[in-house]
Amino acid sequence: MTAADVAGPTGSDALIADQIAYYRARASEYDEGMRQLGRYASIGGSVAGRPSDEDFKEIATLLEALERIRPFDTVLELACGTGWWTQWLAQHARYVTAVDAAEEMLALNRERVNAANVRYVLADVFSWRPDRRYDLVFFAFWLSHVPHDRFAAFWRIVGDSLAANGRVFFIDELGTEETRRMEKRLEGEAVLRELEDGRRFRAIKVFYEPNELEAELRALRWNLEIRPAGRRFYWGQSTT
Repeated sequence: MTAADVAGPTGSDALIADQIAYYRARASEYDEGMRQLGRYASIGGSVAGRPSDEDFKEIATLLEALERIRPFDTVLELACGTGWWTQWLAQHARYVTAVDAAEEMLALNRERVNAANVRYVLADVFSWRPDRRYDLVFFAFWLSHVPHDRFAAFWRIVGDSLAANGRVFFIDELGTEETRRMEKRLEGEAVLRELEDGRRFRAIKVFYEPNELEAELRALRWNLEIRPAGRRFYWGQSTT
């Protein structure tokens, strides 16, 4: 199968549907990939970490930045995945709502976190609407999966989810040569993702430079500080 074999409608609706299908299919592989990377050793869990690795050090930097915005009582985590970050949030908040479009990811998240203060919601983030407001809205490695034509609408959902004086904190990948080489670019914002069994899916991948992203968000009347954590990752947080 070639990249052309997975080509299809290029509208964002079709790409989002393909991306959801990819993460549903990839759920069983995702955690093993993170274990091999040792990426989330800083957070804990069952992963055996390699503290000398660059990813480990950068995740530790991200956790330090997240720690500095405490305290928060209620948290909304968007695109929560298998729970590497959910477990940390559940330990530091009274109440967490964790949203994801892949039921297989949510099942692994429940197993990992196993916390009574976490409510799980199966929903496509783009069509979901909050039923309450939160002190903190958090998302990790998700903004790069938001099509640019949904960027403003996504940030409206974030704004609608925040309580008075609520904060935003998010994490993602910088567009280094290494990260861009990891997958084949198709058309526009679409990339090709392949599973261990050979199945191929399209996903969305949009890289931002911190100053570029700050400017785009200022245009939407968001005041956020965005900083690199090192060579691979960056974090952003609201400043007011």
